[in-house]
Amino acid sequence: MPKIVDHEEQRKRIAEAMWRVILRDGMEGATVRKIAAEAGMSVGALRHYFRQQDDLLVYAMRLVNERVEQRILRLARTNLPPLEKAVRLLLEVVPVDGERRAEMDVWFSFMEHVRHRPDLEGIPENRLHLFVSQVLAYLQHEGLLEEGLDLALEAERMYAIVDGLAVHALLEPERLRPETMEEVVRTSLRRICRNRPQ
Repeated sequence: MPKIVDHEEQRKRIAEAMWRVILRDGMEGATVRKIAAEAGMSVGALRHYFRQQDDLLVYAMRLVNERVEQRILRLARTNLPPLEKAVRLLLEVVPVDGERRAEMDVWFSFMEHVRHRPDLEGIPENRLHLFVSQVLAYLQHEGLLEEGLDLALEAERMYAIVDGLAVHALLEPERLRPETMEEVVRTSLRRICRNRPQ
């Protein structure tokens, strides 16, 4: 009986191979030949799933986004106290463990590359600012935030904190430990809450 191939699983496997090559060799080293070898297939087989390298690039970027969004949605459905949930949500986009570090490293590599490729279509948006704004709006809806806050300004501040943590954690992992990043996020949220929860 012929083997049934799950084409979407194969596409994911190739995209994950691309991530590994980028993490090891950088974006400039992510050739079709290296990606195919990493995925354990021929270049011809890879071309069956992605005719152009740009198609693979867009798919791989979207897969990073999708995985982060799935974790965020699972976390959003939990019954954690609102402040704790907000902290955990923001930590989903900070490289506090190996999985998030790899995603962030690959994402930054992608973003640097596509910045010079206005011809590429289908590139997912960087929605981090919107996500941070939504987390703060959730805390406001739950009645936790101080009255009179400029939410737009606070969203910019928190966005800068989260984005800055991500960049510095990748550049200086030995200095910026996961527990420090968590405490920065937690303290930053506490400072804009009404009762300054401990």
